[in-house]
Amino acid sequence: MNESLQRVVVLGGGSAGWLVAGLLAAEHPALHITLIESDEVPVIGVGEGTWPSMRDTLRRIGVSETEFIRRCHVSFKQGSRFDGWQRGASGASGDRYYHPFMLPVGYGDAQLVAAWCGTPGERAFADLVSPSVQVCEAGLAPKQVQTPEFGAVANYAYHFDAGLFGQLLREHATSRLGVQHVVDHVEAVMPQENGDIAALRTRNRGEMAADLFIDCSGLSARLIHGHYGVPLRSEREVLFNDAAMPVQVPYDRVDAPVASCTVATAWAKGWIWDIGLPTRRGVGCVFSRAHASEDEARAALQAYLQATGAPPDTPTPRVIRYDPGYRKQFWVRNCVAIGLSSGFIEPLEASALALVELSAQRLCMDLPMARASMDAVARRFNEDFSYRWARVIDFLKLHYLLSARDDSEYWRAHRDPFSWPERLRELIPIWRLRPPARHDFGRIDEVFPDASYQYVLYGMGFRPELSPLSEVQWRTAQACFDEAARQARRLLAGLPGHRSLLVHLQHAAA
Repeated sequence: MNESLQRVVVLGGGSAGWLVAGLLAAEHPALHITLIESDEVPVIGVGEGTWPSMRDTLRRIGVSETEFIRRCHVSFKQGSRFDGWQRGASGASGDRYYHPFMLPVGYGDAQLVAAWCGTPGERAFADLVSPSVQVCEAGLAPKQVQTPEFGAVANYAYHFDAGLFGQLLREHATSRLGVQHVVDHVEAVMPQENGDIAALRTRNRGEMAADLFIDCSGLSARLIHGHYGVPLRSEREVLFNDAAMPVQVPYDRVDAPVASCTVATAWAKGWIWDIGLPTRRGVGCVFSRAHASEDEARAALQAYLQATGAPPDTPTPRVIRYDPGYRKQFWVRNCVAIGLSSGFIEPLEASALALVELSAQRLCMDLPMARASMDAVARRFNEDFSYRWARVIDFLKLHYLLSARDDSEYWRAHRDPFSWPERLRELIPIWRLRPPARHDFGRIDEVFPDASYQYVLYGMGFRPELSPLSEVQWRTAQACFDEAARQARRLLAGLPGHRSLLVHLQHAAA
């Protein structure tokens, strides 16, 4: 009973399965790790956006950033831009704000929000405190040609082709990290008398036994739901979206600019993402089937594609339907769910792969592990990730509840406090009198820090009622604004164009 785990089976490939297998193998090379995936189950592969944490994850796995960029059609992501979320069609052309990955200059050291509120004019908060906005607007890369792999001049994450990413991870994990890859269809789950999973019975290989089973089987949740029956905790009454229409859009010319951020454009009954890769754009319409028909969503997507220069022969988008929510338990007995099997809310702010990274890292930290201690580990894991999922929902809801759009019931319902999570109902009145602060959140390693809340709050037009600053406080904050402007000028002068750096890296890797 006290012997540490020796064998791990990961059910399901794709980005989630191979990230988990790769991290476990890299951090714990003595483990015997087998990944089983069926060639009868298609990989959804919609997610193409990450957080800056992915740089550290790839480094830990041992993947070369240059090879990753060359093989997975990678571009750099420096944050997200939100168009039309505050006022929509009735608003002026300035209905745009950024959530950059760079922290505000002077974050934690100066009264930036109060100084911004007292600054003449209507300059956006993010533009005043972060040089990233101007870098993105100029279409520049976040690093220079000579910057080392995973190094940054401006903080960045990635956009990539999810299918190619899974292939790269699979090749790396099997050839360099010793992960065994089994392509077979699981026909049955074989239980032990105590309720643990003993093995997965496959069609061609027979029983595949292990000490720990990781469910990365996607929306089917074959183990955590199919075997253990753990239901979803539905969030449909908080975040209404439950369908997406993704489509791959070719560029009209090979040297077209590549966006340096994810663009999220609101429409009357949802929003549309636009992600620039070197070879194409990934575009998709997210909507609530309770507020819009699929025909309405398709028409909104088509109008956006026409307005953004998509060619007339753009493929017809498919429809992906899902139930927004997360599992009431992620870890039961000797089975833990990671990825879509653990839940999914929506693509906004690209939290899906980040939660995969966090889950895999937590699993690595809890190893080596004996079966005798697994129940305690599972209880702590469930508490931790129930908290993390709830905070993701808080942050995503913030994007909607502050909107002044009045062109549909969709936006009006989002503003109704009855649809707000309890924490936001408590915090919004507090934030009317002071900015979000670190002590508003329960953990040091929050999924979204208070700086992210500030970017969204003030980007959406939220104006707190703050006390006037002293002369010293004002000068300190103004010095931070001046430093952000100096950094922006320096970056604009020294950084290459986004596409030009990607072309250089492609040639350097060939």
